[in-house]
Amino acid sequence: MQKETEKDTLRQEYKLSELKGGVRGKYYEQVLQGTNLVKLSPELAKVFPNDKAVNDALLSLVQLMKHLPSLTVPPAETARKGRAPR
Repeated sequence: MQKETEKDTLRQEYKLSELKGGVRGKYYEQVLQGTNLVKLSPELAKVFPNDKAVNDALLSLVQLMKHLPSLTVPPAETARKGRAPR
């Protein structure tokens, strides 16, 4: 149902008979499978202008963590010793 304030924007050259048969959400599941969206805080959005910048930074962090395992403490180890992660 169209609100009274909304304007009909369908162009005259469109034939309604040719627009029938659309399926809402036809590709919804496919899109979800190939998408992993994350909302950045405003502070981070200022630092990372696009998805490539975020991905590059995260990949660099992962590589650093692989070379410096002492920076990460597995959750099971901290729970056993009763201490907070470094």
